[in-house]
Amino acid sequence: MRIATVAIGDVKFPLKSRDELPPVLKALQHIFITPELNERVFALLEEKICKNKKKTGRKGMDLWHLFVLAVVRHTLDTNWDRLNDTANYHELVRSIMGVHGSTFHDEKIEFNYQNILDNVSLLDEKLLEEINEIVVEAGDHLLKKKEEDIRLKTDSYALETNVHFPTDLNLLWDSLRKCLDVVKELRGQADLKGWRKIKHLRSDLKSQFRKTSHQVFKGKKEDQKKQSVKQYLRQANNMSARFESIINNPPLNVGNPETGISLAEELKRYNEFVKKFIGQIERRLLKGEAIPAAEKIYSIFEEHTEWISKGKLNKKVELGHLLLITTNQHHFIVDYKIMEKQKDATQVKDLQERLDKKYKGKVIYSHSFDKGFWSKDNLKTLQESKTEHVVLPKRGRLNKEEKERESAKTFKKLRHEHSAVESNINMLEHHGLNRCLDKGLHGYKRCVGLSIVAYNLHQLGNVLLEKERDQAKRKQKTLAKAA
Repeated sequence: MRIATVAIGDVKFPLKSRDELPPVLKALQHIFITPELNERVFALLEEKICKNKKKTGRKGMDLWHLFVLAVVRHTLDTNWDRLNDTANYHELVRSIMGVHGSTFHDEKIEFNYQNILDNVSLLDEKLLEEINEIVVEAGDHLLKKKEEDIRLKTDSYALETNVHFPTDLNLLWDSLRKCLDVVKELRGQADLKGWRKIKHLRSDLKSQFRKTSHQVFKGKKEDQKKQSVKQYLRQANNMSARFESIINNPPLNVGNPETGISLAEELKRYNEFVKKFIGQIERRLLKGEAIPAAEKIYSIFEEHTEWISKGKLNKKVELGHLLLITTNQHHFIVDYKIMEKQKDATQVKDLQERLDKKYKGKVIYSHSFDKGFWSKDNLKTLQESKTEHVVLPKRGRLNKEEKERESAKTFKKLRHEHSAVESNINMLEHHGLNRCLDKGLHGYKRCVGLSIVAYNLHQLGNVLLEKERDQAKRKQKTLAKAA
């Protein structure tokens, strides 16, 4: 504590604000001032981040600052630059972090952009799952009334990766330009002969790519299309051969040998993509072959990206992964999973096993799904579990027994209530899970974990602020009567 610093437990919140940040900060305050929650969360953070760390003398961040800023970024669905600005100049956020501004400017604690980025990136998927369980338990403890029924809803949606729409032509161009970027960097490190006109080569390749794309997608004459594709492939093959010669005979006079090896490996990786897409374009556009889905790559930067077609009216295709979420009657997300090359109907058995482990023999009053999860085996699995009412509508035509099951009053009521999960998904998309801007599959999974923690903290904060509003109203009424 310093002069002009407000204790975290004494921070006041605007009760009439409709912004998403105050409820999340209120929930974070609740975690910090509740000893049981505080101990559990800090134990997890210390185990993951501080274990086996050497005291090197580098300037780091407090675990609490790290956790608050990670959650705030996903609450606001923002980038690292705005997060840096928020950490240094947002009064309410700094108060919850315990670094409220000092009256003396020299004593003000500020956070560096790279410091925030490096430290927040230390969080991983498993740690965030465990923290999420603590947040959900805290919410249940505040809301539970004796033996309340457990009502679950499960659905999935496509969480996009940060990639452009892929075609064989633009993926080949991406690969070529990245190869040229690496060659340019190598040229700055060593004396590479034959690459004096690298800027012209890049411009020429881009021009040919644009001409070919125009011919393939807007041209009318088949002969002109094929001629343009052949010219594009000829230039790409020539460039690939030149890249291959650098890979086979790397420059020896590199200033930093480790950097030279790293750049050569990077060039080799991107050149493999060049060869792959040359082959695919030749097979598809010149020979008329259909490329099997297993051979396709939809981004050279996010290779894990999948092509998702869920039959939505407004979106024919999405690029990313399906995210499975299960919510309870209080709108907390109690379970989630990133599906890698999997479909909805394959998830029910594993989901039920996770829920059995979570609820440890408790009877689940209801569990609802949409038609995408239907299969006879899934229905049997759910009916054999400790779930009283299984709401799993069948695809297609119903027989007499199925009509009777789906016409039941309870089934209809619970099926109508299932639509609430769509609202939860929409709210989740506003907490950073509409399009993931983090890089790589590890970053993608971390992004999902943090956004779900931020979402559940938002729900917890709403409960806490509602209680404060009720207390303020009662106090106002008491004062009015006394007057």
